[in-house]
Amino acid sequence: MPHGEYGYDAPYALVIFACLSAAAAVAAGFAGRAGDARLTLQLSGYTAFFLGNTLSFLYTTRRGKFIEWDRILDTLALRGDERVLDMGCGRGAVLAAVAKRLTTGRAVGIDIWRAVDQSGNAKAVTERNVALEGVADRVEIETGDMRDLPFPDASFDVVVSSLAIHNIRGTSDRQKAISEAYRVLKPGGRIVVADIKTTSLYESTLRSLGASRVERRRLGWQFWWGNPIAATTLVTASK
Repeated sequence: MPHGEYGYDAPYALVIFACLSAAAAVAAGFAGRAGDARLTLQLSGYTAFFLGNTLSFLYTTRRGKFIEWDRILDTLALRGDERVLDMGCGRGAVLAAVAKRLTTGRAVGIDIWRAVDQSGNAKAVTERNVALEGVADRVEIETGDMRDLPFPDASFDVVVSSLAIHNIRGTSDRQKAISEAYRVLKPGGRIVVADIKTTSLYESTLRSLGASRVERRRLGWQFWWGNPIAATTLVTASK
């Protein structure tokens, strides 16, 4: 498992699930004392549901996403000399995992460092994490907007993104991010995007740009954010 500290994704959502579970449990207790067996059973069901969501979310953000991304990156079978971009790298979980698979290559992370999307999100934290993972010599970290990447055309062999593009508001701006990812990709390069919503938009945008081997599939329970409805979906394509 990773040596760095990667915080919690969407920490407000985790707190909401935990609070709803606690509130339902308290309400069930009051209903039980009042002798309302039906309401007690109903509220106990809500307690179990929200507690399950809390535990699933906590597991995914602290362990499951690392396992799934290791599997995803393994399928890329990187040679080690690639130049890889991580769009919306956050605290560097995927960035470091990519860098560990490189030898002479470079992993470049870019983010605007919004803490609402990931707790404690900051460039200095990411720099510390890649140092803890022993890959600082293979990593570059930039501050920038994925809708307007500060890189020339055809700069990267692989572009990855994990749970970042959905944080951009608006369909057109999300399309810009995907278009930018495609622009900076070298011919023959690959795009790998994991996200929880609007992935059909990513797929259609890539197809309209002329991408080949465009695929979209849901990932397993280790990448659920509470329940199957909030599963992560993977979009892959080649240029």
